Amino acid sequence: MSFDFTEFAEAYASSLVETIGNLPMSQMEEFWHLVENARNSGATVHFIGNGGSAGTPSHSAGDWSKELSLRTLSHSDNASSLTAWANDTDYENVFVGQLSTFIRTGDVVVGFSGSGNSQNVINGIEFSKENGCKTVVITGNFSGSGGGRLAKIADLCILVPSQSMERIEDIQLVINHIIKEAVKSNNGL
Repeated sequence: MSFDFTEFAEAYASSLVETIGNLPMSQMEEFWHLVENARNSGATVHFIGNGGSAGTPSHSAGDWSKELSLRTLSHSDNASSLTAWANDTDYENVFVGQLSTFIRTGDVVVGFSGSGNSQNVINGIEFSKENGCKTVVITGNFSGSGGGRLAKIADLCILVPSQSMERIEDIQLVINHIIKEAVKSNNGL
């Protein structure tokens, strides 16, 4: 039996469309409000993420700082800082270490994790909450995790309704673009 690429790609696209159609809009709207408030108050939005979910923080910080004139930092991007914290303390502290230098009360910290169980992201979200930041996580139901521990500790959880890591990571970037475009449209940017 030969592999039918077209059938495979159509099934993937169909699954992706279904997942997008089932996104939790009320949580996304709440996220949009947090970003609008951060932009209006001069707060910083910090992005953290692990593994495949480390690329979306970089993309988001670039989009939002350029197109929204919003102060953003991706703490997944600084390889020297990331590896120094991992080497000198523990990999589970790579975001806490960086956030301890940069966050201020009232900032927003957004964590990305497909399973919701990345310990370095969990630690970063817990630290941020303890220090007066609003916390948002964008996670999924990977292997039935229900958003993992992150879903339980963040101020706001956007749970991508999928058990597929690939769909979860795809949708994390879609959510970034939806929020960014909503801020642009609302502010005439």
